[in-house]
Amino acid sequence: MGIDFAPSSRSGLGIEWEVACVDRRSGELTAAAPELLARLGPADGYPHVTGELLTNTVEIVSAPHRRVRDAVTDLTRLAERVAAVAEPRGVDLISSGTHPFSQWFRQQVTPGKPRYDTLIDRTRWWGRQMMIWGVHVHVGVEDRRKVLPIIDGLLTYLPHFQALSASSPFWAGETTGYASNRALMFQQLPTAGLPPQFRDWAEFEAMVADLKHTGVIEELNELRWDIRPSPSWGTIEVRTFDGIPTTREIASLAALTQCLVELLSRELDAGREVPRLQPWFVRENKWRAARYGMDAIIIQNAAGDEQLVTKDLDDLLRRLAPIAADLDCTAELESLRDIVTHGASYQRQLRTAEANDGSLKAVVSSLVRELHEDEFS
Repeated sequence: MGIDFAPSSRSGLGIEWEVACVDRRSGELTAAAPELLARLGPADGYPHVTGELLTNTVEIVSAPHRRVRDAVTDLTRLAERVAAVAEPRGVDLISSGTHPFSQWFRQQVTPGKPRYDTLIDRTRWWGRQMMIWGVHVHVGVEDRRKVLPIIDGLLTYLPHFQALSASSPFWAGETTGYASNRALMFQQLPTAGLPPQFRDWAEFEAMVADLKHTGVIEELNELRWDIRPSPSWGTIEVRTFDGIPTTREIASLAALTQCLVELLSRELDAGREVPRLQPWFVRENKWRAARYGMDAIIIQNAAGDEQLVTKDLDDLLRRLAPIAADLDCTAELESLRDIVTHGASYQRQLRTAEANDGSLKAVVSSLVRELHEDEFS
C-alpha cells in the first residue's frame, strides 16, 4: 500500500499539550473536560482545544507556525481561556506525565469515541492504566525521503527529550524511583514505544500493510510510537515528552526539536549520512533517561561512548546555536539551561514532597501554580 506524505513547510511546527483537570479542594483528578469543552464551544480550525482519552483531560493544540514563540503564544492564550472557564467550577489545571496520587480505576473514558472504545476493548487493564499526559511536537519535512533518516537521527537525542521533560516520579500515590514512569507505562500498549528503524519508505509502507492486514491497526495514527512520521500533516511528530508544567519549558523543548530536525535535514542536504544508534543502544538510553532523568549517563554514538546527559546537552546547544539563530528561537533554545539549573519537573516535584513531609497534595498545588504562573516552583 502507498502512503502519501503531505506537503509541508520545512521546519514549521505545531504543538499539542495535554492538560489535566483537578479538583481545587482535594487535588484529585476530576471529569471536568466535557463540560469545559461544551462551554468553550466547538473546535473550528487551529488553534483549538479538544478532548482526549479520559474525561479529566483537555488537549490544547497550536496552529502551524514558523516560530516556536508563536506556537507557544497559541497554547498560552488557549490555556488562559480554559482556566477562565474552569475557575468558577472549582477546577484547576496541571500538566505532568502522571498525577501524583489519583487512581486509574476512578477515571472515566471519554464516551462516544469509537477509537477510544476499541483501544480499551483491545488493551483492557493496560489500556485503563493510561492515566498519563504528554506533549507532542510536530516539525515539517519538505521531502518524504528525509523522514525516516531524520527519525533515526532523532532517536540519538531521545534521552535528552526524556530527561528534560521527565515529570512522572509518582504513580497512584507511590514514589516510583523513576524520573519518567509515564515512559515505561505508555510503551505497554502494543503499538506504542520506540519506532522500528526502516531502510526506506517502502519498508515502512510494507509494515503498515502487514499490521492492517492482520488487524493490529485500522488507521495509521494508531501507531503511537515515541517518534513517528505523521504523513497527513507532512511532519515528524516527537511524542517522547512527559506532560510539561510550564509553557516556557514547552518552548525550550520545542526549539530543541525544531533545531534538531533542521540540523539533520541539513546533513542530508549536504549528502552526508545521518549517524544513528543501534536499536539496543536506543532502548537502553530510553530506559536510563526514564530511570535516572537528568542524572542519566547516555550512550552517545554507535561506538558506545558515554556521557552525562546534561554535559552532552551543553555540547549540543553550542552545536545548534547557528541553527537556532536561523530559526529565530535562540532565546527558547538557551532556556533549556534553566531546566538544568532549576531541575526538571520530576526533581521539583520530589523536592516539593520532601519539603512538605511527603504531601502529594502539595505537589499537585505546585503543579497548579507552575502552570498558572509559568514559573518553576
